Amino acid sequence: MNLPNLNRRGFFKLAGLGLAGIAATSVSKVAMAAIPEIVTAESANTQAPLHPNTGRPYNPVVTLNGWSLPWRMNKGVKEFHLVAEPIVREIAPGMKANLWGYNGQSPGPTIEVVEGDKVRIYVTNRLPEKTSVHWHGQRLPNGMDGVSGLSQPPIEPGKTFMYEFEAKRPGTFMYHPHADEMLQMAMGLMGSWITHPKNPKFMPVDRDFIFLLNAYDIEPGSYTPKVNTMLDFNLWTWNSRAFPGIDPIVVRKNDRVRIRVGNLTMTNHPIHLHGHEFEVTGTDGGWIPATARWPEVTTDIAVGQMRAIEFIANEPGDWALHCHKSHHTMNAMGHNVPTLIGIKQNDLIKKIGNLVPDYMPMGETGMSEMTDMAEMMEMPLPENTLPMMTGKDQFGAVEMGGMFTTVKVRQGLAKDDYKDPGFYKHPKGTVAHEVTNDLPPISRAAPDKLDEGVEVKVRKPSVHSGH
Repeated sequence: MNLPNLNRRGFFKLAGLGLAGIAATSVSKVAMAAIPEIVTAESANTQAPLHPNTGRPYNPVVTLNGWSLPWRMNKGVKEFHLVAEPIVREIAPGMKANLWGYNGQSPGPTIEVVEGDKVRIYVTNRLPEKTSVHWHGQRLPNGMDGVSGLSQPPIEPGKTFMYEFEAKRPGTFMYHPHADEMLQMAMGLMGSWITHPKNPKFMPVDRDFIFLLNAYDIEPGSYTPKVNTMLDFNLWTWNSRAFPGIDPIVVRKNDRVRIRVGNLTMTNHPIHLHGHEFEVTGTDGGWIPATARWPEVTTDIAVGQMRAIEFIANEPGDWALHCHKSHHTMNAMGHNVPTLIGIKQNDLIKKIGNLVPDYMPMGETGMSEMTDMAEMMEMPLPENTLPMMTGKDQFGAVEMGGMFTTVKVRQGLAKDDYKDPGFYKHPKGTVAHEVTNDLPPISRAAPDKLDEGVEVKVRKPSVHSGH
């Protein structure tokens, strides 16, 4: 198996121990000596797909800024070992967060199995509180569903439980705790699950990607999320990464591409792809028949839902893929900053400058002033945070953040080449450019006088919510 940037810890040296049960159960010290050792990831970069060398064949996925968990075969059962633990995750260069994750990363590794596989998952709890794992969307025995107190005892700190069931239905799923769920998910405890069809030729694609939508409220200068935030998050992420920390999705021209997206935030996200049309081909409830699909460029993904979209990448270029809620493509938003567009600040500069020597007036013409200023001089940021609008490409500032990346379509890539190919080389005459001659004169009607008409008093909401 290809395990770049993974700590194997002798993963394949152990012999298996056949264990069975009808509910998630605690594992004894004797059994612990024979379960798969722990494999962890040490990088937040996108890892190469994990091609199977045991078990039935399938076409592996690529986890955006993530990886797939290796397994071992034990008497016909595919065995995995998850470890819930505190971790440090780089959100983007310049910012790290104290999160909870699995096997060294948040989200945890993607689990890939095949329809009909008998699966055994050991879960070790290294968190400071009890936990459990719910296998979101799976058909399985009730005692394996992972709801602490309802279908199983909780996994106490330091304990290891075993889940065992058959992967009955192909599709795209998630896993997450069902114990102190709000806090643990707000800390990043979640992961993706793929059950591949038993027939590898069913709905084949050339490149298959997956990521989860998650969100955090981390004040500039701090490192740990505020876990009681309901809607007012300031970091919107894909697989706990914010632009420009999200890797590009690299595909070959004319590839059939599938992108699977799961939403474990507290709000919906309209995911929009530039330059191509796609079809929604799957949900966490199953695959959608071809006769029930229609072309789209945006699909809304509600809380707790998974969507798989597919398209033919037949337009070369660097195409944006992002959430279309515009405040979800910004970082570390200050929601209580007043709007200053059109407000002249010349008379205030000297007065404020006496109190704040380094004061720089911004916002009079829009928020781009911040990125323009950053181009001209080094602007200090608070400790451990990101610029609200950031990112640079071949034509200058991208002025994005949060849930934003690019789909890079290129001719002539090798089959398993997922490296960033760099800037797109536009054919001559295909880039928008300034026109400097024969321009019509610009005329604008005089604005209405503000002192005429009916006075209307508007009460502005005191909080920013409803993301």
